[in-house]
Formats: sequence, structure tokens, C-alpha cells
Amino acid sequence: MTRIVIIGGGIAGLAAAHRLAPHPRPSPPARPPGVPTELPVRRGEREVVLIESDSRLGGKIVTDRVDGFVIEGGPDTFLSLKPRGLGLCRELGLEDRLHGTNEKIRRTYVMRGNKLYELPEGLTGLIPSRFGPMAKTGLISPPGKLRMGLDYLIPPRSVNGDESLAAFVGRRLGRELYDRLIEPLMGGIYAGDGDQLSLAATFPQLRQTELDHGGLIKGMLASKRKAPAPRPGARQWAAFLTLTTGLAEIVEALAGRLGGVDVRLGRQATRVEPASPGYTVQLENGETLAADAVIFATPAFATADLVADLDPDMAVALRGIPYVSTATVSVAYPLADIPRPLDGYGYIIPRAENRPILACTWTSTKFPHRAPEGFGLIRAFIGRAETVETQHAASPLDGTDDDLLALVRDELRRTMGITAPPVLHRVFRWPKAMPQYTLGHLDRLAAIDKRLAAHPGLFVAGNAYRGIGIPDCITSGEAAANQALTYLDTLAERIPA
Repeated sequence: MTRIVIIGGGIAGLAAAHRLAPHPRPSPPARPPGVPTELPVRRGEREVVLIESDSRLGGKIVTDRVDGFVIEGGPDTFLSLKPRGLGLCRELGLEDRLHGTNEKIRRTYVMRGNKLYELPEGLTGLIPSRFGPMAKTGLISPPGKLRMGLDYLIPPRSVNGDESLAAFVGRRLGRELYDRLIEPLMGGIYAGDGDQLSLAATFPQLRQTELDHGGLIKGMLASKRKAPAPRPGARQWAAFLTLTTGLAEIVEALAGRLGGVDVRLGRQATRVEPASPGYTVQLENGETLAADAVIFATPAFATADLVADLDPDMAVALRGIPYVSTATVSVAYPLADIPRPLDGYGYIIPRAENRPILACTWTSTKFPHRAPEGFGLIRAFIGRAETVETQHAASPLDGTDDDLLALVRDELRRTMGITAPPVLHRVFRWPKAMPQYTLGHLDRLAAIDKRLAAHPGLFVAGNAYRGIGIPDCITSGEAAANQALTYLDTLAERIPA
């Protein structure tokens, strides 16, 4: 019997556990008294233990269902283009419960100077691919639009090496386009500072487009010409998907599929040490678990603490991945208390506006089934990566929950004219929740991989490494599980049949 210990019960750890969940063993036949009833352990059998320090599974996926409202505390959608989000939902029998965003009202707004402008249509991978909407938008000045068009003439940079996302977009399309359009879109994904984020780790396809086609506009035009026609009869999924009563449905379905997995909630792992054979996982309550393989589905800084004694160099590389704290505040109002119509998915706020709020999603428009008839549900996002200019400034997240609610109410009063108190509100805080793929991220990953190779049987998963979205986390958890199985197969080959 081999044992795999998974540390962390977020979506990555759950995906790993689901992939590793052993098939139930058949009931043993009746035996005479005194004869052991246990089936003999067969080569290849495994025990899977999932350790989670919280009292619940799901990590940052948390859904509050109250009085007809469906309130997401963390992510509220996942990308359909990345296969494992949709693929796992199919495997869990959830495909019929998937919903795209509201097709009847598809607009999003961007703030500039306290005014909301419609986000121009035709953005592909953050890059404008339609000239008409960009020419008409009031978000970008005439000189900014002219500078954007120069991308068609500017030759590609031949020097290889990492480059920040802001520097790349600035030299191709101009800094104004970055500050007013790309930065708020990117901020909604990473809550990051584009002057620090690595292009190679976040949007490597943009650099490849520049090299392949000589510029972004040329590349976008070429990709539109080559885009395959949809297959007849194939279901066309929306770009962003969710589930009827929230993303927690995925967590609940996974938890129901972990038969045979020893799930231990409220248990804190403190360190992992080498043993002969395998490893030992020390728990805060003094318990020690022997393990043939360990999957760390924990934030990079938490994994660093667990392996600090085992491999200090790995811990240093893991701690080199910075994190940003965030919060979401959801508020509900009768529609009669909202002077401005909720005629879109909401609005995003560029860093240049110097507001504490990153974005406000009009949830009840984006997903009409998330609020009762006659009510509007709005969700605000708080928390950005520090820049050189803001690194010593006080963070709005230092305040109390009441302070965060007051910030959101002030934002909605200034922008939407809402003065009434909300009939319902929920505050969710996420300390050190968003990993930042800053310059040098790929070098850090290479260092982590090198140190992991020196410790056969240790694997990492989660959003700190090669993608922060739900499908990325699922992929990483399943990949770690597959690697663990391959490793255990090599161990099994050394055991006599």
C-alpha cells in the first residue's frame, strides 16, 4: 500500500484528489472466526489523504446563497477556452447547469475622469482587433489612437529576454492605450502592476505574435483570416461560464466524488521531512503521516514554510513569488434605489483614476439568476499590487469590514448615484490571495522544478505557477496527480509481485 498526501483543499488539491481517488475495494467474503477478513494489499493499491487547514473545502471558491441571492466571494466565472474547467464539469455531471454571461446585454464600461465609457468591442487577448470601435471610443485621445496605429509600422524587437507587460504594450500600441484600456483589463485578472508583471509568464502569445507577424495588429488580422469556422451542430459556449447556484457546485460535486479519500479538515500541516522511505508530514496537532508522495496544493509561501528545513533553496525560490491581498464586497438593493440602469456587466477602473476600487460588477445583469426579481446585486473588487509610487501608502484593506463597505457605498454614490443603504451585504477578504507573475517568474519556476527533481515524490500545484484561473488550477492539480502516479508506478516495479 502506498500513500499520497495532498496538502491543501482548494480547487487544485481537490482536482488532484479526484484524479487519485482509489476505486472502492470489494467487500471481502465471509471468513470463519479467527481468520483475518482484510483483503491482501495488492501492488499498485494506494491510500490518499487530503489535508486542509480550513473547516471547509474549496479555498477561494465560496458561494453564499441567501434569500434568493447567489453571492460569490471569490471567482465567479471560468474561461471556457481552457479545456479542463468545462471538461471537469462534464465529468462531474454538471454540464447542463452551466451558464454563460447574459447575451442580451453584453456591454462593459471603463471609467475615465469619473465618467463611464463603453468598452470598445473587438478585443482579442487584450489587443484591439477592430478599427471601427477603437476609432469611435472616447476613452482614447486622437493622438493615442494615432499612436496605436503605428504598431502596423513599428518593426519587432529582435532582442529576446523577459519584458514587462506594460513595457511591451507601451512600445507596440502606446502608453495611453495601456493606461486607459489594457491596464484595467489586466488588473481584473491579476490585480497586478503591469510594469512588474512578466510578459513571458502572463501573455507570451503577444510576444510570439510580434515575432511571427511583425506586429500585433498584423497578427490579429492574420488570426481572424485563419479562424476556423464553427463545427455544424457543435455547442457554442460563451467565453465565460458559471453554474446555476454558483461555482461552489464544482466543489460540492468534487467532494461527493472523493470516496476512498481520507479528507481531514481543520488540520494544519507544519513541515515535510525526508524519511526512509518517502517523507513524513508533520501536523500541528502532533500527528505524523508517512507518505510515499506529497502534493503541495498550497500557496507558494505556505509551501516554502513546509519545505524550509527539507530544502532551503527551494523555499527561497518559492518565497520569490509575491502575492497581493484582495477583497470583494457584494451589496444588494431594490432596483428602485438604483438611479442608474444596470445596463451592462459593470465597469472597470484604471489605476490612473486613483480610486481604491478596481471594478464593480453588476452581477444581477451579468447573471440574471443571481438576484430575486426587482433587486440589483453589485460586487466591488478592492486590492491592487503596489507600485513604486504607492508602496508606502496605506492600503484600504487595512480597514475593518465596515470601512470596506463604506468605501464601496461611496464609490456607488459617486458613480451611480446610489444613496440608500443596501438591504444585504457580504464582505470576503483574501489575504495574500493573488500570486504575481513578476519579471523573472519563469526563472523562479525553473529553480523550483530543479529542486523538486532532487526530491522524488514531491509535487506542486495551484495558481502560483503556470496560470491563475480555475481551469489552470484544475490542470495543475491533475498534472501533479498524474506525476505522482507515474512516480509510484516506478516504486511498484521494485516490489515483488
